[in-house]
Amino acid sequence: MTGNLLELNMSELVEKDLKYIWHPFNHKGTEIVPIVKAEGAYIFGEDGKKYIDGFSSWWVNMHGHCHPYIAKKIAEQALELEHVAFGGFTHPQAVKLAERLVDVLPQNIDKIFFSDNGSTANEVALKMAIQYWYNQGESRNKFITFTNDYHGDTFGSMSLTARGGFNEPFERFLFDVEFVDTPNKENRTAVLERLETLLKSNDVAAFIFEPIVQGAAGMLMHSPEILSEMIALCQKYNVVTIADEVLTGFYRTGKFFSSDHLEFKPDIICLSKGVTGGFMTMGVTAVAEKIFKAFDSANKKHTFLHGHSYTGNTLACAAANANLDLFEKEETQQNIKRIAKQQADFIAKIKIHPKLRDARNFGTIAAIELNIEGESNYFNTKGNDAYKWFMDKGIVLRPLGNVLIMIPPYCIKEEDLNYIYEQMESFLEL
Repeated sequence: MTGNLLELNMSELVEKDLKYIWHPFNHKGTEIVPIVKAEGAYIFGEDGKKYIDGFSSWWVNMHGHCHPYIAKKIAEQALELEHVAFGGFTHPQAVKLAERLVDVLPQNIDKIFFSDNGSTANEVALKMAIQYWYNQGESRNKFITFTNDYHGDTFGSMSLTARGGFNEPFERFLFDVEFVDTPNKENRTAVLERLETLLKSNDVAAFIFEPIVQGAAGMLMHSPEILSEMIALCQKYNVVTIADEVLTGFYRTGKFFSSDHLEFKPDIICLSKGVTGGFMTMGVTAVAEKIFKAFDSANKKHTFLHGHSYTGNTLACAAANANLDLFEKEETQQNIKRIAKQQADFIAKIKIHPKLRDARNFGTIAAIELNIEGESNYFNTKGNDAYKWFMDKGIVLRPLGNVLIMIPPYCIKEEDLNYIYEQMESFLEL
């Protein structure tokens, strides 16, 4: 008998956690903090300490924690239909969600494919791109992506992630990918020339990219104008384009999707993190009609053979629909604008600080890159000290190496965001 775990104290919870649980991304010595409650922009430890969730719990809690409206809609749905196999069946929540997503995505997007998370949403897109050509009698298996991109931790998505610490043990199993530099004003000509050279080979299945913001690379940001030119080049050579919007979707860059900043639109858009407001797991691969048509055949060999047990889960769809309802509220839109302005104002103020390599923002995303020894990546351990310092101040800012990231939920109060800024300035004065 394990007893009532909810009655365990903090030390007992940590002890049992360390005994039974294998956490992602945690190495030996990583501190574990028991969390027992959450509300809005706050999470609460077992000891009663309140923390401001400054990174939306890995960027998923768009409207904050335990939003009563989303919780209510999930509960209502759970008493009607909690799940049904999505092979040969459908249900109102899935149909409603698909229609609503098509309505707000770029106009070229017509079809929605459901999966479980961001990695699988991208994995689905890769398989679609390869089979798109296969179904037309062409063998195109090469992919192009940006240097420093991150697309997930399944084998396909790992192959399209920058080679290094994230995938080093598995590198011999990954397929070859062509990497191009992330575009900026200085390298524009070189990037476009290299891309066109690769496209001329006629063996490229797709170009996949994180549009405007590269998340795991430390919120590196690039030019939407040049990215649009790259998409236009792909269209010229009839190559599929895939936007990995797992991070950037749902107003993180100021518009509904990062792709809304682009003149030329991708053929496939992958979504996950923000789609259910942090309540349920879901991945979405949204595709243009031209992609779907290559599979729309009575020939069973042209079928897209991919699906999971929980694909199109009813409760996840209910959460996603409730999440979209909240985005339609004027209060939400005003909060997004206010947060984006606060972030921009703070970055402008702090940017020249001598202890920073860089400070950057786009929409509601802000990144502070510490000027400390070592490379700017996830494996720079100096950021661990910053994490602990902010936790002591009641702030959760999980660093990517030496890059401190602020991606708050849209319900965060002005004063709480200002408190984070004040503590950031204090930290830099240490």
